[in-house]
Amino acid sequence: MAQVKVPTVGESITEVTIANWLKKDGDVVKMDEVIAELESDKATFELTAPQAGKLKIVKPAGETAAIGELICDIDESAAGEASKGSTPSREESKPAEPKSEVPKATGGVKEMKVPAVGESITEVTISTWLKKEGDFVKLDEIIAEVESDKATFELPAEANGILRIVAKEGTALPIGGLICKIEIMESGSSSAPATKSPETAAAAAAGDKTYASGHPSPAAGKILDEKGISASQVSGTGVGGRITKEDASKAQQSSAKSEASKTAATAPVITSGGGRNKRSEKMSSLRKTIAKRLVSVKNETAMLTTFNEVDMKPVMDLRSRYKDKFKEKYGVGLGFMSFFTKAVCVALKEFPAVNAQINGDEVLYHDYCDVSIAVSTPRGLVVPVIRNAESLSFDQIEAEVVRLATKGRDGKLSIDEMQGGTFSITNGGVFGSMLSTPILNPPQSAILGMHNIVERAVVQKGEVVVRPIMYLALSYDHRIVDGRESV
Repeated sequence: MAQVKVPTVGESITEVTIANWLKKDGDVVKMDEVIAELESDKATFELTAPQAGKLKIVKPAGETAAIGELICDIDESAAGEASKGSTPSREESKPAEPKSEVPKATGGVKEMKVPAVGESITEVTISTWLKKEGDFVKLDEIIAEVESDKATFELPAEANGILRIVAKEGTALPIGGLICKIEIMESGSSSAPATKSPETAAAAAAGDKTYASGHPSPAAGKILDEKGISASQVSGTGVGGRITKEDASKAQQSSAKSEASKTAATAPVITSGGGRNKRSEKMSSLRKTIAKRLVSVKNETAMLTTFNEVDMKPVMDLRSRYKDKFKEKYGVGLGFMSFFTKAVCVALKEFPAVNAQINGDEVLYHDYCDVSIAVSTPRGLVVPVIRNAESLSFDQIEAEVVRLATKGRDGKLSIDEMQGGTFSITNGGVFGSMLSTPILNPPQSAILGMHNIVERAVVQKGEVVVRPIMYLALSYDHRIVDGRESV
């Protein structure tokens, strides 16, 4: 009798809930067949049978179980029932097939852990496994998609061998957490282990369809649950008709449009006796992470913001004069970001403390300017980095801004493009913001906030004149930057 216990699903998770039994008590199950779905406070993941046999359920659906607690038994003596059938075995009815050359195991195991994906990112979620448990994978082959609150990254295999998945889809892991293991195989042969016959593959596909068809992946299920959308209303485009995260996102958008149309078509007449209804929704993982980091910055830094106003007329006149020639010569538009980036680099050289960061009991100074620029994307705010901005020309800065912003909105920023900045710039003016106090991007010590340009009455040389004014806000860590330097 094999005992099946709740596996470890994350360092901070101590218990799970039996969300759903996919097999009934007394059913004969196959090895690695999905038998149940378990839910933690962070994700939903599948439980597979460790061996073939008859299932005996110990914990019914809906109950909570601690990590390591027994949830079911599998009677090995009944394993033979899974393979019984009226037809002769395929091995007996088919002539022997030539064997494929199979790479040999070396006995080594490669542990793959969550890589650093950004200085302010402390955990990621396993979005999608592109390879299955037990698959043969090649070095540098993409095996999974890893998702942070800012971007999605591809995870390549770090060795040739057999994949052993540790963290299921939807599991949240800290940086450095174990994702999977690869049983290393000899790299002399590039071929994968022998593949299944067409009949076997078809049978396996049919078996997968029974479970996968119309069934959401953990990440997709989370989106559907948060928005109150039934899986039966969504058409799956994944393997065997499985509902993917992309399917769930599209359904969410369609649902929102449908609700908006209904609301517009049946707009109620507001009376003095209007309803006082309330509703409660779960916070998304992205919103939780944002909330946690905002509080963390407030608690762990001595953040202060100083404000100044800038007469933008000289810059606007210069831009108007040369923007057409600039576009014609370099193929990119001349925006305000290049002006401010160049000005920031000059200021950072003059006041190095603003370009430094606290590292334990030391202050780490940088003799280069890696400027992070805030980019708004459908998934939230990302902050890619312009490397060595102090050595770039205006056209090079503008081209880099366009490149990084485009990749950010497409969710294709790499890990290197997201980390290592020494100073940040954010432009709330594109949303019409007049004034704000930007939050630090740790471990950086300062961030500059740009805002909209508005014509205001100002006094110059004793006369009231109208000028295009922008308010600038510099937030900084007062532990390292003094007021004189910030102003």
